[in-house]
Amino acid sequence: MPEFRKSKLQGVVEIYPKVFRDERGYFFESFRQDWFQELGIDIHWKQDNQSFSVKGTIRGLHYQRPPHAQAKLVRVIQGKVLDVVVDLRKGSPTYGQSHSVVLDADQHNLLYVPAGFAHGFSVLEDAVFLYKCSEYYNYPSEGGISWNDPELQIDWMVDDPIISEKDQKWPTLAAFTSESEGGF
Repeated sequence: MPEFRKSKLQGVVEIYPKVFRDERGYFFESFRQDWFQELGIDIHWKQDNQSFSVKGTIRGLHYQRPPHAQAKLVRVIQGKVLDVVVDLRKGSPTYGQSHSVVLDADQHNLLYVPAGFAHGFSVLEDAVFLYKCSEYYNYPSEGGISWNDPELQIDWMVDDPIISEKDQKWPTLAAFTSESEGGF
């Protein structure tokens, strides 16, 4: 069984699988449905995604609005990223708070992100990033929060970030809160 580390944000869980190493290399289970049953999470994954990003890239903070909100299971198979989530759940005691964890190919760690969170990452070493999604991507449901919103105080650990045009235009958390009447 892997090691589970629950974050201060309810439902966000870091997963550290047991890795078996020997002179040939290593083996580990990167996903098992019973892990989520152990955590009391009944989830059915619908889509797998993969991206490659160069060092210094920031992607996010992205979300999808209900009814297409996505839970995600994220990991890195090459390189290293700082993975960041922000709680956008209406009425949550941690609304607007963030959690970050370094995901890297050497640790093989994963992060489970429930629906209702904005998600993003900065690339600390060129990285191949994998993520499972509980819902299909739906363009009209796409949204985001400004990666550099001063209210969030996120240290992305990147000096001169590479940001897509789309990610430069997302609103602040305050604007999202006003527009969505306190989250979703």
